Amino acid sequence: MTAADATTPGARVPGSVGVIGGGTMGAGIAHVFAAAGARVAVVESSPDAATDARRRIENSLGRAAERGKLPATVGMVLDRITVLADIAHLPAQLDLLVEAVPERAELKTSVLSAAEGAIGPDTVLASNTSSLSISELGAVLESPSRFLGMHFFNPVPASKLVEIVLARETDGGVRDRVVAWVRGLGKTDVVVRDSPGFATSRLGVMLGLEAIRMLDEGVADAEAIDTAMELGYRHPMGPLRSTDLVGLDVRLAIAEYLHRTLGERFAPPQLLRDKVARGELGKKTGQGFYRW
Repeated sequence: MTAADATTPGARVPGSVGVIGGGTMGAGIAHVFAAAGARVAVVESSPDAATDARRRIENSLGRAAERGKLPATVGMVLDRITVLADIAHLPAQLDLLVEAVPERAELKTSVLSAAEGAIGPDTVLASNTSSLSISELGAVLESPSRFLGMHFFNPVPASKLVEIVLARETDGGVRDRVVAWVRGLGKTDVVVRDSPGFATSRLGVMLGLEAIRMLDEGVADAEAIDTAMELGYRHPMGPLRSTDLVGLDVRLAIAEYLHRTLGERFAPPQLLRDKVARGELGKKTGQGFYRW
């Protein structure tokens, strides 16, 4: 896929979008669609979680406004967003519904099955999973042909990439609609077939795991390893700092899945397991491979 933005012929934004999960990724997804003009409904698991999700979205929009990256006022964009505490209250006539709950297969399949029962037959259903099989997640659906992966990257408002993951069952028309929507957000799409870790997580996790092994073996400190990749290979962020941003728990879960499906080369280093066990999860807890 070549780079595309909102000026690309065929690029457009869906009129209505649902997002299940208002954490870091879900809030970011809601932000970008609402900022582009869509009406967005975010679903959380409880009234308290819904309040937290709305605050998270508002903070994200505020930061974008401060940088001059928001095409309207924060209030105008927030007016397009509704936060709900029950999936049953989702509007039925959505163009797109994106699942963005934590990276656990049983949780995602449960949410996707419930979501399918709450939406109309023409709604495109997507998962923001970064590694789990789209075909396996879609196996619980009555209409897997309208399901695919939309893998956004953190932070969603600043990231230019969305990885679109096609299952065997994904309809070609659904693919084309999602490509147009991604381009309508001003982001670049890459389309890949369903495979463990897809393209981005498979490569990113491998680099991150090797960097953790190097740190554990005393090859260099975290800053040196990251600087080597940033300056030597023009990576915008080194693999250890990137792991802190993603979350060590998230990276461990992906590595364990890839280890099961692709073999020993993805075996998580003990240092990663130890840090997760201690609650050192990266930026979100203030301590990972760096202190935040």
